[in-house]
Amino acid sequence: MNQDSITISAGPRIRTALLLAIVADAFQIVFSPLLFEGAASPADDIIDLCMAGVLSYLLGWHWEFLPSFLGKLVPGVDLVPLWTLAVGNVYRRSKRVALTAEGRVGNATEWHVRS
Repeated sequence: MNQDSITISAGPRIRTALLLAIVADAFQIVFSPLLFEGAASPADDIIDLCMAGVLSYLLGWHWEFLPSFLGKLVPGVDLVPLWTLAVGNVYRRSKRVALTAEGRVGNATEWHVRS
């Protein structure tokens, strides 16, 4: 099987990943400033490490996860829901790859039929 032909369906894995990303971002935006000691919080770092691992397990490794992880280390940027944006971007890109591959297959089929 070709690595480029692997796509993520809108099935339970992407839904679970999106739900976990939303929960983690909401927790870090709402509760972390109230409960933990700031940008150098080990609790936030543990949440980010766990999210990186879980999302990589559910969706496979994607470069979109790296800026999400590193962005959480910058004060102020951690208020942006980066995990949710990363999962949305992974899904969007996988859908675009699937449509592009589908178009190539469709065009190849039409070409063979017309020849």
